[in-house]
Amino acid sequence: MEVNVKNVNNIISKVYKDSIAKELGIEEGDLLISINEQPIHDIIEYKFLMSDEYLELEIKKIDGQVYIYEIEKEYDEDLGIEFTNPIIDQAKSCRNKCVFCFIDQLPEGMRETLYFKDDDSRLSFLQGNFVTLTNMSEDDINNIIKYRISPINISVHTTNPELRQSMLSNRFAGKLYSIMERLADAQIEMNCQIVLCPGYNDKEELTRTISDLEKLYPYVNSVAIVPVGITKHRGHLPKLDIFNGEGANQTIEQIHEIQQMYLAKRGTRFAFLSDEFYIIANRKLLEYDEYEGFIQFENGVGMISKLEREIQDYLEKLPQEKIEKSKKVSIATGHSAYEFIQKVSSYITEKCPNIEINVYKIINEFFGETITVSGLITATDIKNQLKNKDLGETLYIPRSMLKADEEIFLDNITLQELINSMNIEIVPCLNEGQDFVEKILK
Repeated sequence: MEVNVKNVNNIISKVYKDSIAKELGIEEGDLLISINEQPIHDIIEYKFLMSDEYLELEIKKIDGQVYIYEIEKEYDEDLGIEFTNPIIDQAKSCRNKCVFCFIDQLPEGMRETLYFKDDDSRLSFLQGNFVTLTNMSEDDINNIIKYRISPINISVHTTNPELRQSMLSNRFAGKLYSIMERLADAQIEMNCQIVLCPGYNDKEELTRTISDLEKLYPYVNSVAIVPVGITKHRGHLPKLDIFNGEGANQTIEQIHEIQQMYLAKRGTRFAFLSDEFYIIANRKLLEYDEYEGFIQFENGVGMISKLEREIQDYLEKLPQEKIEKSKKVSIATGHSAYEFIQKVSSYITEKCPNIEINVYKIINEFFGETITVSGLITATDIKNQLKNKDLGETLYIPRSMLKADEEIFLDNITLQELINSMNIEIVPCLNEGQDFVEKILK
């Protein structure tokens, strides 16, 4: 059958150096037709078939010639290729209309990709995205079990069927727990997320949800609870409150009690609050070891404790030539991390007395002042609020302000454009202690 290369998704976009594919002469632009005579429909099928130790690859070259490559390899050895479409298929869009959906609260004029709501279990497996499981067919569920798609990250929010249907505005949303039970029976590992909304799924409903999820332990590995965020652009949406100090304190007490119960029962705290709750409540975070390996780090759980420990550890072994460095720099951060960044900056200046660091709090005028995390700061707010400040020779920003695979801000301004307009070197830093310190002392 003739295959039109321009109209398929499994075109090879990259071949890694010293890989099996490179050795065989497979090139960018080639088309993967099948593995062991089985057509490849998505990345999950590809990953599953790649586990075989003997492969017959059917490849169509750019000139139209089709070749069969016979490969013997280790079961966990990869071909060393990437595809133009990472999942070799169209991503499934979200069918929900969640009361707390952040995308529905976005203004116009941002990066185009930000307006696409994905809800695809394959992206959960590949990229760590959280999915609601509301648009999964029976075949989708069977494929997760068949191809051992694990771990899968699930946006739970509540296990109360009626409440979940209401919060997600989807009549299929109440089927969640029965699907999770099937996945647990198949020993599929799950990490769960709860976006906590005052007056909806908090208090007794939160306790119920965590209790239901704990029954699926160890296949439900952990639960992260994050506070809802609302922007100034949700005037057309239902009223939604955010957490204040009192509400955050009550939630912390509730979760600490639950953690102690499961620590005694399961040997794990199981449910974890994001750092934002402690910042809102002006409370001390858990100790480093109490985060149990930071299994929900990407949800902002323990991020501050982890970064502080890494900075302290790295400074302890700092060589003398770096201690003697002399420079004046600045750091831009969001409201919620401001005091913490001031604190860890003082660790650096105490160790390196010739380093001067000015930390600047960026108020989120683009989304509204209720949005306080650094990852949602725009280039526009940085430029407007720092234009008359003493920034020294370099301005450092969290890497989370930029798109994961591209140096561009949420408001569609590139890092280079901001550098040009501010006429200063701007360096993104990872949420890692060594990277943070090394870049400042570079």
